[in-house]
Amino acid sequence: MDNSVIRDQLLALLEGGNAHITFERAITDFPMDQINARVPEIPYSVWELIEHMRIAQYDILDFIKNPDYEERKWPDDYWPSKDIKANEKSWNQTIQHFNDDLAALKACINDPQTDFTAPIPHAPDYNILREILVVADHNSYHTGQIIVIRRALKIY
Repeated sequence: MDNSVIRDQLLALLEGGNAHITFERAITDFPMDQINARVPEIPYSVWELIEHMRIAQYDILDFIKNPDYEERKWPDDYWPSKDIKANEKSWNQTIQHFNDDLAALKACINDPQTDFTAPIPHAPDYNILREILVVADHNSYHTGQIIVIRRALKIY
């Protein structure tokens, strides 16, 4: 079976830019003095949100690839501690790790050996197609939240 259409569509979904803004565009020119800022009714900063996206995306990548995967505790293991405040270095590291893991997911999609619908050997109720769709959905949702926070902070 030729999976090129599925591969192309999954890559487009992960990259964004069709029905929603891209992650890169959402974070472009974000002021460093606002990365820890919170707005009323939103319980996290943009850095905390991106760190959560990074953790969740890494977790799914690990789930796909690691036969010794260990489930994390929700929600504690999926969000940074409220006590941690990011600086420019941690902001850049979070974004770099997020992008590195996204590249690894794209490499999985591009691998001709990837069977999207086959059960994951160590998790037979799941498949790679489902996991990629979950990542894309999760990232899209939270990228939209970044835009909402930008607007609330008047960062245009």
